[in-house]
Amino acid sequence: MSELVANLNWWDLVDVGFVAIVIYALLKLIRGTRAVSVVMGILVLAGISYLAKATGLLTLEKLLQNFVVVIPFAVIVIFQDQIRRALATFGDTSILGLGGRQNLESTISEIGRAAAELIKRRIGALLVFEGRQGLRDYADRGVRLDAEVSRDLLINIFTPGAPLHDGAVILRGSRIAAAACILPLSRQMGIDADLGTRHRAALGISDQSDALAVVVSEETGEISVAHQGVFTRGIDSGQLLTLLHEHLTRSQDSSSPPPPAVTEETS
Repeated sequence: MSELVANLNWWDLVDVGFVAIVIYALLKLIRGTRAVSVVMGILVLAGISYLAKATGLLTLEKLLQNFVVVIPFAVIVIFQDQIRRALATFGDTSILGLGGRQNLESTISEIGRAAAELIKRRIGALLVFEGRQGLRDYADRGVRLDAEVSRDLLINIFTPGAPLHDGAVILRGSRIAAAACILPLSRQMGIDADLGTRHRAALGISDQSDALAVVVSEETGEISVAHQGVFTRGIDSGQLLTLLHEHLTRSQDSSSPPPPAVTEETS
């Protein structure tokens, strides 16, 4: 082992680094798809084949070796659409985490435009932005979307009469994870009597997680924000964009210090 370390040079480290980047990019591409199950199945077969060879189970080893020859062709046939899509997007810098800031700015811009239109039309909405603590339990109870954030999609979701307009939209980074999600209502004492279910749900999820919840009131057209159990009313568009930028940036950087509480707490 010591001889191997001694023979390593800087070029070997670069080589290993590039391999790690490629593996990381591939894992991000297949995350959340059926390909994950296929990869796990292949790894299990490879492990069984190794054990068969090590223990002298020649018949099982031969059978698995013949099966392994067919696997690459089967994968190409079964996942041809996914492979085509992966090759088309492999050059996207966001896969390697290099385009995160562009995605962040685009997401915030789309949300700002959606909020302005929702206010104009007096359409109620509840948007919940994940922090470092995931909200998968709540997302799984809603309708999973995994869609890119866009103004038109958010407006369509919350338009009265639409199938998904009830409940909250949960956003994970630059993606809409799920819609029509049911959130816990806040049990805080002294909440303003005029706050509706959306506002209480926003405050409730902020009590139980580090998520940032944004509410658009259909009655007043007012934007409110709940974070860390603190509810703030009367947020203008500029303040909203600033809060979203700070929250989403912190969510991408797990090494940053805990965020400060939102001020102007209501009674």
